[in-house]
Amino acid sequence: MSTSPQESVRRQNLGALLRYVHVRGATSRAELTSRLGLNRSTIGALTADLATAGLIDEGVPQETGRAGRPSIVVRPRSSRVYGYALSLELDRVRAARIGLGGKVLDRRTAARPDGADPAPTIAALAALVADMQPAAGRPAGDAVFVGSGLAVSGSVRHHLGWTDETIEPPLTSALADRLGTARPPILGGVADLAALAEHTRGAAAGADNVIYLHGDAGISAGIIAGGRRITGYGGHGGEVGHMVVNPTGRLCGCGSRGCWETEIGERALLHLAGRTVPTSGAAVAAAVRAAAQGDPDARAAVVHAAEWLGFGVANLVNIFNPTIVVFGGTLQQLYLTAADHVRGRLLAMALPACRDHVVLHTPLLGDDAPLVGAAELAFERLLADPLDTTP
Repeated sequence: MSTSPQESVRRQNLGALLRYVHVRGATSRAELTSRLGLNRSTIGALTADLATAGLIDEGVPQETGRAGRPSIVVRPRSSRVYGYALSLELDRVRAARIGLGGKVLDRRTAARPDGADPAPTIAALAALVADMQPAAGRPAGDAVFVGSGLAVSGSVRHHLGWTDETIEPPLTSALADRLGTARPPILGGVADLAALAEHTRGAAAGADNVIYLHGDAGISAGIIAGGRRITGYGGHGGEVGHMVVNPTGRLCGCGSRGCWETEIGERALLHLAGRTVPTSGAAVAAAVRAAAQGDPDARAAVVHAAEWLGFGVANLVNIFNPTIVVFGGTLQQLYLTAADHVRGRLLAMALPACRDHVVLHTPLLGDDAPLVGAAELAFERLLADPLDTTP
């Protein structure tokens, strides 16, 4: 059935208003009138429609100390309107229930089952969701379930040999069945979705050119240029860990030699630190702590990795000219421990026109960044058309 031009404009305005409140949080009607360029009566009608749909609440703000009648405040109904965010990583699986406005309402974590067979991993993710569902309520009742997003680490693909056909549709269809919806989770890379989250409501909010670097067994990047995500063909862009930085370096699992991850990845850092424990974020954190406490081997490994981290960042800064670079995963710990080495290499190698404005940062959303980004994928359909709340 066709939609009239007037109705199309109304739905677009509803989406713009809900998106603003979703990103900015509690917002006065006066601010919405100013920011969206609509008159007061139109804003009032739109907020009334969204309130009737159960997507927002309206109320008088707390005491402002100003004279005159306060403007009504609009808030997202985070506890009622939610999506599921899932993260599939090499050594663990995670799930969270995230409300409108980006509020993490519930979360679960479990070890990823050993082996390359995806079936146990599907079961583990489904079990995490099932564990959260009793507290969520049913979409047919007071709750509104808008969909789900799934962040997949590049290390899962590379180290387990999983292909797109392994993940979609077998994994996504099985999760859709568990969620009781015909809409399977929307896929994205861990680094890409963490970049989306930090750009939307984290360390890179307001920045249009962002690089988010995620470290685990490999190294991947989420890249935002001109305010748009750069994901590449099939969504497999950002594999910066396989950027060759040292042609005479170590052999990489991809078959090349001297890839960036052979210098700054988990395996490289632990090897240099003289540690033979299985690679994991916890093992890297222990090595970094040992470096901070004066362990000479661990300190040498951290300095080595930090120098190469700065080397690669300088190349990316010269190529993409971002205003902010965010270090996530194991790279967050590495950067915080040896930031001077990273900055020193960046200053020595990057062009002045690219380096003078760039800010190096850690995620404001911390470990939740990929999950919050996955939830953003889930909310996109609702934000595009707030009147369509079918699961």
